[in-house]
Amino acid sequence: MTPEQWTFIVFGIVIIVALIFDLGLLSKKSASISIKKALIQTSFWVGLAFLFFGYLWYEDGSTIAVSFLSAYLMEWSLSIDNIFVFILIFGFFKVKESNFARVLLIGILMAIVLRAIFITLGVALIDRFHWILYIFGAFLVYTGVKMFFVDQDDEYNPADSPIYKFFSKRLRITHDNPEEKFVVKRDNKTYFTNLSLVVMMLAVTDVVFALDSIPAVFAISKEPMVVYTSNIFAVLGLRSLFFLLRGAVDKFDYLQQGIAIVLVFIGAKMLVEYFNFHIPIYVSLIVIVACLGGSILYSLYHQKKDLPEEITDQKV
Repeated sequence: MTPEQWTFIVFGIVIIVALIFDLGLLSKKSASISIKKALIQTSFWVGLAFLFFGYLWYEDGSTIAVSFLSAYLMEWSLSIDNIFVFILIFGFFKVKESNFARVLLIGILMAIVLRAIFITLGVALIDRFHWILYIFGAFLVYTGVKMFFVDQDDEYNPADSPIYKFFSKRLRITHDNPEEKFVVKRDNKTYFTNLSLVVMMLAVTDVVFALDSIPAVFAISKEPMVVYTSNIFAVLGLRSLFFLLRGAVDKFDYLQQGIAIVLVFIGAKMLVEYFNFHIPIYVSLIVIVACLGGSILYSLYHQKKDLPEEITDQKV
């Protein structure tokens, strides 16, 4: 076996064992997750990612390892935007707190499958049409500039989402679900419940967010192993990060600008490669850490808005 194949095997074993541990020891069905428990789970997933980073450094060298860490930090920071949208989706459908954990778990596992398909298509396209990287680069620069200046007060409304409209028109849905099931039968007909609709919206919404993040990861590294593993580690940590940040996500008002600067930098890095000018991966890591860390610190000392009361008053 090649070193890359061994790395994939180790990664697969680590993820399976971690999921069993997370589900069996740290999660219980219909149980509320406190901030303390969420902090333990978040530390668990972040710590696991850094242990994998150490393994990559030992097994595959510093370049691959630093590429993984840069991609992971990029994906992890973008997760905070996901969480804000997830909060609004849960509020819109009035999902009970006791159902948060299992709905998030199923939605995130579906998102991983969809991301894997998306990444596989991206790898195939890049292998066949290398010039598509420059399109990705231009798209990231455009997205970053747009994100930097967008009005953050324009609140996401699930009812206006094309995803919600698509599923509502094509699926038989019931909003009455006293049993809290995902599928119910009424008059010999099968209906999807709000919980099912929320799961599907979480999964597809995550992939929509990935339209920015995955091309950014390709700019950091074109190694499929780095792209897959960084994405999966970041997405698996979303559930615990949700419970940790749902009461404090409004504290990061300027994180969007930090992410925007990173996207512009990553896009420019991809474009200048056309002129055989390569920016070292260590420089990318420094820029990512400086922009994200700086925007978080700036947000903590210069808050400019508040979330609606129904969100900030949720029990944590």
